[in-house]
Amino acid sequence: AGIAHQGIQMERIYPQATLPELRRLLFGEKSLAEWEKTPDAAVQELTARFARRAVRRPVSESQLTPYTTMARAVLAEGEPLVEALRTSYRAILCSPRFLTFVESPGPLDDHAIASRLSYAVWTSMPDKKLTQLASQGQLRDPSVLNAEIERLLSDPRAQRFIDSYTNQWLKLKQIDFTAPDRRLFPTFDTCLQESMLQESRAYFAELLRGDLPVSHLVDSDFALLNGRLARHYGVEAKLKPGDGLQKVALSPSDRSVRGGFVGQGAILKVTADGTSTSPVVRGVFINERVLGRHIPPPPPGVPAIEPDIRGAVSIRDQLEKHRSSESCASCHQTIDPPGFALENFDAVGVWRKNYGEKGKGVPINSEGITPEGEAFTNLAEWKALHTKKTDELAHGFARQFLTYATGAAPRFSDEEHLAAIVKKAAAQRHGLRSLIHACLTSDLFLHK
Repeated sequence: AGIAHQGIQMERIYPQATLPELRRLLFGEKSLAEWEKTPDAAVQELTARFARRAVRRPVSESQLTPYTTMARAVLAEGEPLVEALRTSYRAILCSPRFLTFVESPGPLDDHAIASRLSYAVWTSMPDKKLTQLASQGQLRDPSVLNAEIERLLSDPRAQRFIDSYTNQWLKLKQIDFTAPDRRLFPTFDTCLQESMLQESRAYFAELLRGDLPVSHLVDSDFALLNGRLARHYGVEAKLKPGDGLQKVALSPSDRSVRGGFVGQGAILKVTADGTSTSPVVRGVFINERVLGRHIPPPPPGVPAIEPDIRGAVSIRDQLEKHRSSESCASCHQTIDPPGFALENFDAVGVWRKNYGEKGKGVPINSEGITPEGEAFTNLAEWKALHTKKTDELAHGFARQFLTYATGAAPRFSDEEHLAAIVKKAAAQRHGLRSLIHACLTSDLFLHK
C-alpha cells in the first residue's frame, strides 16, 4: 500500500507515465521480489535512488547514512523490505533538503538552477533530462539553458505554471472571496465564473505561445470567448457550438472595451466586492500587477471610501476629499487614473453608463490624467496611452514573474538587472515568452 501510494504521488509528477514505468522509477529494472533476495543491498541502493530524486541533487554517503540506518533497524526487527523502505522514505520526505531549496548565496550550482527552473515552469521537481544536464554541469551554458527553458515551456506540464502564475499574479485564486449579490446580478453564476477563469488563463497561454508583445496585457484585437462569455460581455461572435473557448477577432468597438486583461471578467470581479466597485481598489491592482508601479500603504488614520450602492453620489466625488489632502494626493495621482478608466465595468464585468441599480444613478465619468500629465476621456484612450509604454509594461511583468520564480521581489539594487532584461526582450518586441526567457537567464534568477 505504501509503494502504491508513492506511485500515485509520482504519477502526479509524471502524468504520462504508465504503472510499470512508475515502478521502474522506484525499483529500477529489478522487481520487488528480486530486491527482497538481498534486502541490505536493496536498502542502500533504493534509499539512495529515492533520496537523489527527493532532494533533487547528489547525496553523499554521510547524508544518506541516517536513513539507511533507520531502514536496517526495521529489517532487524523482522519487518519486510517494503516497510523498511517506507521508514527511510518517510524520513527523507521530512528532511529540510526535500521541503526547501538548498541554495548558497552567490551563483547557483547546476542542481539549484535545475530545481528553480523546474519549479518555476512546471511547479514540480526536475525531470530526468534536466537532472542529467545538471549532473553534467551544462546548465550554466546559455545555449543549453535556453533550450531547456524552451523545452519546459513547450511541454503540456507548463499548464501548471499558467494556472499557478495567474493565480498569484492576477489574484485569480481570490475569485471566490466575494459572491455577487444575486438581486443586483441575477445572471451571474458559478458556470460564468469558471468561464472567466478559463478566459484569463487561456489568454495568457495564447500570449505565451505566440510570444505576443507585452502591450497585449493592456489591449488586443482578439479575445478567447465561449457563448456564455460573449453574451455576458455583449460581444457579437461567430462561435462553433460545443468547442469551448475560441479565439475571436474583436470589432473596433468591442476592442475598446474588451481587449487585453483589463476588460476580462475575472480581473474585474477580483477587484470588486460583489456589490460595488472602487477606482482605488482597481487602480492599485492595475498599477501594481500590470503597470509595475508600487503603491505604498495609505497613511495611518485615513478612512476607507465606501461607495454609495444606490448611485446617488459618485465615488469620484467622494475621492475628491482624499485628493485634496496633501498626504493622500501624491498617491491618488497614480492610483486613480486606471481606476477611473475601469469604472464603466460593474462588479461582474458588465459595461454600464450609470451607477446604481439598473443604471439609474449618476452618470459615470471615466476621464482622468495620468501621472505623466496625459489626459484621457475613456478606457479606449487610456489603453492607447499605455500600449505605447512597452518598456514600462515589460519592466512590470519582469518584476512580477521574478517574484514568482524566485520567491523574492527584486530590490532597488536589482534595477540594473531588470533594465537589462527589458533591453534583451526588446529585440523580440517585448514578447512575453522572450521576457520569460530573459528573466530565467538573468543573474537575478541564476544567483541567490
